[in-house]
Amino acid sequence: QVQLVEFGGGLVQPGGSLRLTCDASVSTAGINSPGNIRGWYRQAPGKERELVAELRRDGQKTYGDFVKGRFTISGDVAKNEIYLQMYGLKPEDTAVYYCDSKIWGVHNWGQGTQVTVSS
Repeated sequence: QVQLVEFGGGLVQPGGSLRLTCDASVSTAGINSPGNIRGWYRQAPGKERELVAELRRDGQKTYGDFVKGRFTISGDVAKNEIYLQMYGLKPEDTAVYYCDSKIWGVHNWGQGTQVTVSS
């Protein structure tokens, strides 16, 4: 059973920063488990869910084109957690951010955490 819980969302001014945490339950496949890709997606109102960043077990990282060096994904294998450090936030980054554990191509989502960038 995959259980993912996100923390760290909130309201921030343009140019500000936030750090999101995704905590996985003990029963969730570990970051280094075969076939497991952890990642962050986001969904703004009226838009499709899109990839923000993903972390593969070999350490390879992939980012959405809009990130442009502003965000960094990382993971803690011992804690079975991943993180998303976001800098230079823009109003267009406003969305619900979801943690994902993609196991052999099947997405497993957390409940999401709201990030609002506004002055």
